[in-house]
Amino acid sequence: MKYQETALVKEQREIAPGIFSLWLQTEHIAEEARPGQFVSVYCHDESRLLPRPISICEIDKENKSLRLVYRAAGAGTAEFSGYGPGDTLRLVGPLGNGFPLDKGYKKVFLIGGGIGVPPMVELSRQLPGEKIVVSGYRGGDLFLKDELSRHAELVVATEDGSAGTKGNVLDAIKENGLTADAIFACGPGPMLRALKAYAEEQGIDCYLSLEERMACGIGACLACVCKSKDVDAHTNVKNKRICKDGPVFAADEIEL
Repeated sequence: MKYQETALVKEQREIAPGIFSLWLQTEHIAEEARPGQFVSVYCHDESRLLPRPISICEIDKENKSLRLVYRAAGAGTAEFSGYGPGDTLRLVGPLGNGFPLDKGYKKVFLIGGGIGVPPMVELSRQLPGEKIVVSGYRGGDLFLKDELSRHAELVVATEDGSAGTKGNVLDAIKENGLTADAIFACGPGPMLRALKAYAEEQGIDCYLSLEERMACGIGACLACVCKSKDVDAHTNVKNKRICKDGPVFAADEIEL
């Protein structure tokens, strides 16, 4: 079930250059949220009509709170970054399907790249079994490192070699001789394509959370579609709506 509500800002701070951590007090959304889902956040500036989709980083059901970690990349998210305790934001959520938690895997790679890192925090806490988080960063600003280390082994890759393996997440997996029964990943398209190919090569299951510009966030406008192997019953073509059918897909369901 999804809700539209006004959330109260409890805390906000910049945790890396241009990366903000925002805790929100909600009425119902936190209680219903699952790892891998997202919320649509509306600007107060009414000239920006469309909401901004932001993935959920942490869920505190007991205190009805959500943590969002996002990059201030445009006018909308720049507006959000200026809010502090006592301010309010209008949300719709939780949206999307989230990652599957009941597959019974013994060991799973949780792989995040860039702003795809935040969803791995709550996923690492809730997913049963052994977990290895492989996080990819551009440089040495390893945001969320401590949180990711609490419930899983953490392996880091940086493009500039300032921390961990120099290169990408697959370079880190290979350099450290890591293995797992499945991959759960979120990040940029090139990373997800490489992981899909790697999972096929290794013969392991793979679930990918796709990043895409979204408009409505509820599957009505068809602005955020990806190619699928099967015909979608909603559109009668080989498309999936990322906001509604995803954002998490089994890798063999989609074409990247």
